[in-house]
Amino acid sequence: MKNVFIKNIKGLVQAGEDLPSIVKGEACERISIIENAFLALENGSEVVAYGPMSEWEGIDDWRDLEVIDADGCFVMPAFCDSHTHTVFAKTREEEFVDRIRGLSYEEIALKGGGILNSASKLQLATEDELYDSAKKRIEQMMAVGTGAIEIKSGYGLSVDSELKILRVVKRLKSSMPIAIKSTFLGAHAFPVEFKENHEGYIDLIINEMLPKIAEEGLADYVDVFCERNYFSVDEMTRILIAGKKHGLIPKVHVNQFSSIGGIQAAIDQEALSVDHLEELSDEDVNALKKGNCIATFLPGCSHFLSIPFGDVKRLIKENVPFALASDYNPGSTPCFNLLQIWSLACIKMNLTPQQAFNGLTINGAAAMGLSDSHGKITIGSNSPIILTHEIPSFEYIPYSFGENVIQRVFIKE
Repeated sequence: MKNVFIKNIKGLVQAGEDLPSIVKGEACERISIIENAFLALENGSEVVAYGPMSEWEGIDDWRDLEVIDADGCFVMPAFCDSHTHTVFAKTREEEFVDRIRGLSYEEIALKGGGILNSASKLQLATEDELYDSAKKRIEQMMAVGTGAIEIKSGYGLSVDSELKILRVVKRLKSSMPIAIKSTFLGAHAFPVEFKENHEGYIDLIINEMLPKIAEEGLADYVDVFCERNYFSVDEMTRILIAGKKHGLIPKVHVNQFSSIGGIQAAIDQEALSVDHLEELSDEDVNALKKGNCIATFLPGCSHFLSIPFGDVKRLIKENVPFALASDYNPGSTPCFNLLQIWSLACIKMNLTPQQAFNGLTINGAAAMGLSDSHGKITIGSNSPIILTHEIPSFEYIPYSFGENVIQRVFIKE
């Protein structure tokens, strides 16, 4: 693998040895940019030196060296996507048309669409088919700057199918060159056969799925969709407690359509993140202020479903750390491109480019437990790095929505 020397970088973004592991409040507005900089990589991606060009002292005994003149270009850490559903069997464009014709996401779900639609299709797919399609998606994600992802199950809703998804994620972890975290989301919806028997399905999750997942080491996190018509706060709490007994850290879907107390309950269970948050009450905000978790917003979902965008600006004022993620999935957010998510966050949530970038990098890494290795450029780090095309400014990236400004992504092979 080649050693790489990138010189004359217009702006080297988020590089430093003393950068925080989480940013919040006024600090979200600040990013580190070294102007007219260099970056030296060994074996394709390991950072061995960086700084202003005036401090460059030369390279000793480097062979197979690739020199890149990045005049007019920016170099930055790759994005960290802390909420995706990348393993699925089929797309759901027919529901897209249903929504155009006036049906809401909840109405589609109540008539057998939504999550249950994906679950029925996934049951027919083989593990190899799911692996091959997910691998292609991840390669596409990497090409537009994603350098770490979390992948949730939840389109199985049976013992065999949930295990099938998580086994695919485990294969992806070992075969793909970026960091991947795995989340068990068996509590994504109630299967048709358990529609009137919630207790029966919760028993299946707790007493059959979780022990097998733990036995095979298939997940890092446990997740629950806590929402009206899905899982109640009490049901969520029981599942999170059971997951923690098997060593799984809670991360939850909450407040997508309503505020029912799930945020406080998730914080009580030491959730690493609470995700969606399109709806936020005063009680929710107070809970987040007192808690110790990351509020993760999914602007692609709000855009695609025409539901409110979460009030992230309020949380910044209240000094609550936030992350941004794609929510990539076939039903509510068929978009994996975090360049687009960056633009949406600026345009629809009124975030500055700097605030949104921190949500996609440092705080996105924190929402996956990757603060020590991702979200910034530090000596010895091996996480992916983005090189842009020649662009006029850092702010140009989210401004030019729809344009792929990425020239290359350096990833350890």
